[in-house]
Amino acid sequence: MHFSSIIGQARTKNLLAQLHAGGRVPHALLFLGATGSGNLALALAFAQLLECERPAEGDSCGECPACRKAAQFVHPDIHFSYPTIGTNAVSTDFIKQWRAALAENPYLDANTWLQRLGAENKQGNINKEECNAILKKLSLKAFEGRYKILLMWLPEYLGKEGNRLLKLIEEPPEQTIFLLVAENQDLILNTILSRCQMIKTDTLSDEDITAGLNQWRGVDSARARQIVLLADGDFGQALALADHPANDDARLLLDWLRKCWRGHGPELVRWADEFARLGRENQKQFLQYGLHFFRELMALIAGSLSPLRLPQEELESARNMAKVLNLDKLMLLTELFNDNIYFIERNANPKILVLDTAISINRIMKTV
Repeated sequence: MHFSSIIGQARTKNLLAQLHAGGRVPHALLFLGATGSGNLALALAFAQLLECERPAEGDSCGECPACRKAAQFVHPDIHFSYPTIGTNAVSTDFIKQWRAALAENPYLDANTWLQRLGAENKQGNINKEECNAILKKLSLKAFEGRYKILLMWLPEYLGKEGNRLLKLIEEPPEQTIFLLVAENQDLILNTILSRCQMIKTDTLSDEDITAGLNQWRGVDSARARQIVLLADGDFGQALALADHPANDDARLLLDWLRKCWRGHGPELVRWADEFARLGRENQKQFLQYGLHFFRELMALIAGSLSPLRLPQEELESARNMAKVLNLDKLMLLTELFNDNIYFIERNANPKILVLDTAISINRIMKTV
């Protein structure tokens, strides 16, 4: 991956290029940024730059053997570590899935990755066996590159097992570099944080995501504007939305809420049948739009001075709904939609789920 293919993040890309050009690469870097901001993509591009045989103008050449291997995530001196599932599992058990996931979307989030592994209700982690495997890998000499690199995605999943890596991070073998990619600083051991130089990535702007959608998926400007409102700075989410057909989620949501308000049983059953036919990804997209709409409605009721991220027609609907909903009711609706996304990701029966949700929405709306 090249820096030039990463959207936005000009400040961070310049800093990394300067570190490389000046030969001042720290032995441990921690990329910290919000989900979908590009911290994983930046770490991948920097690893490729470090191994590139003919770097130029602050970026890897993309043509030398090292770049070609790095771009396919098969360079023998770039090792990956990431959350896995299963007793005694290590990252190399899932390397095929990892390479495929990065090729599809290097802005992926933890839940998408774990569901790809079939996690369902299982918790992902980076366990003792994985830490021991890292110690073994990095004790060897580099095969063909200048550096041995360990790129660890989401060290938050290490927990206390991170103590096993402290000495290695503090005193690594010669020409060994750690690239840690994190989203939540509070979940990382302070002893690990103190051994790393932190690089914080910036929040992506609407303009960055619009340009990225055009560059990565060829999305037209009208569709991009719709996606940008829902993505809210998460380019991984924007790509996921772009990869699925556009749905009129706004019309669908408002139609459903009106039916929930009336509470007519047969009407709600028919709607649940239609919802069940949408498919899991479209169902999730619909519920995510609902969360977005409720957030903007909360801002409207609270009197936010910032412009609402809703098109004009939807804004008018939000103003009408603000007359019958308050912040307490919206908090309950938000929790309900969040729970539904969780259950759909775990293959709950969508018809039963949405029918039960409709009854709950009716009760919430009619409560004085």
